[in-house]
Amino acid sequence: MYRKILHGLDGSAGSFKALTHAIELSKRYAAPLHTISIEEVPHYAGTIGEVIEEKSAANGRFGEAILKARELASKAGVEIAHHVIVGHEVKSIVEFIKMHKFDVLVIGFLGHSALYDRIMGGTCQGLVRLAPCSVLVVK
Repeated sequence: MYRKILHGLDGSAGSFKALTHAIELSKRYAAPLHTISIEEVPHYAGTIGEVIEEKSAANGRFGEAILKARELASKAGVEIAHHVIVGHEVKSIVEFIKMHKFDVLVIGFLGHSALYDRIMGGTCQGLVRLAPCSVLVVK
């Protein structure tokens, strides 16, 4: 059913709960599993150097979450390809899905910005509405 799975990894408890579901889907369908972490840039970069610097910093911020995800997957016998992208969460993930032709996106219901998400509508709602593939939201 699923040929290529993408998981949203922000390091929160909800994203790791979703990861367990993504790992099981990967095993069940023998589908490659990828994670994506988005580092939002609060300002417009003046140069390409600043973008590269931000991406480097983002890789460091998500390093611990990526290691933990790799350990969980390894214990289940699944390999994960990790992607850290600088940009807006919803837009960047939707574009990544389109570019790499994922069949399903697995995300946690509440990430790091739970209060903001409840007030403004949130990343989860935006992804469910805009993703060009099935979205599994894990509560």
